[in-house]
Amino acid sequence: MPLKVAVVTGSNTGVGLSMVRALCKHFSENGAVYLTARNEERGLHAVEVLKKEGLNPRFHLLDVNDVTSMEKLRDDIKTEHGGVDILVNNAGILSKDNIPLYEQAVESIKTNYHGVLLMTNTFLPIIRDGGRVVHLASLVAARTFYNISEELQQRFKEVSTVEGVTGLMDEFIEASKEGDPTTKGWLDFAYGISKLGVAGLTKVQGENVSKDTSKKDVLINCCCPGYIRSNMTAHHTGEDTKGMISPDQGADTPIYLSLLPAGTNDIQGKFVSKRTVKNFFKDDIRPVTFD
Repeated sequence: MPLKVAVVTGSNTGVGLSMVRALCKHFSENGAVYLTARNEERGLHAVEVLKKEGLNPRFHLLDVNDVTSMEKLRDDIKTEHGGVDILVNNAGILSKDNIPLYEQAVESIKTNYHGVLLMTNTFLPIIRDGGRVVHLASLVAARTFYNISEELQQRFKEVSTVEGVTGLMDEFIEASKEGDPTTKGWLDFAYGISKLGVAGLTKVQGENVSKDTSKKDVLINCCCPGYIRSNMTAHHTGEDTKGMISPDQGADTPIYLSLLPAGTNDIQGKFVSKRTVKNFFKDDIRPVTFD
């Protein structure tokens, strides 16, 4: 049986590390699971942590803000394995509140949105039949959607191209540069907008891959892993951990999507929370809240 090959971006800590752990356990006999990080020392340390648990992840450098880095990983995997079965786009940032909103918008959308878009575009040619692509979004994507203007909500509902979603992200950056994006219907919340962009991108990518006759049984979905205790959230929550879950608990839904069985045809281009599809782009769905 050929090896199942999985790649998890930004996976040296937090929920990314937990997803690598879960995939290593699932594919203990027939898998090659790649733990990736921008920093080699931290990445190798994470690998050693999992090896002490009896697991055997592989490490590769990866910077989702650098296309050359993505292409190096893709080419190395193609050479060794021929293709990829699971791609989890986990790498992301949550900007500190004390920097200007425009800077938050630029860096959040660069990493959280364009990083996902470029990774998927780079790897899709080597995603094998039956492949699963999972983007880590956030439940704040839904909350953001319900708090932007009705005109912008309608545009997110109707967007049908990657260029269209990217255009919306560019509009938010420009509105942030001009001053107060709320005057144009946006929120002054760059992280939420970037994750709403991921949800919109997922919808379009799912529709596109369904029409691609060269890709059989390939699914692209995004999810909210939950409100996770992590280094990324620490400076926003302080000591308040009420309602937060562990990274291992947060790995549940993305791993569920990563391992959807062959022939699954009702989860494509969706936003999923607690293993449940949340169709917040649909008119008949009530607003999604933290629960």
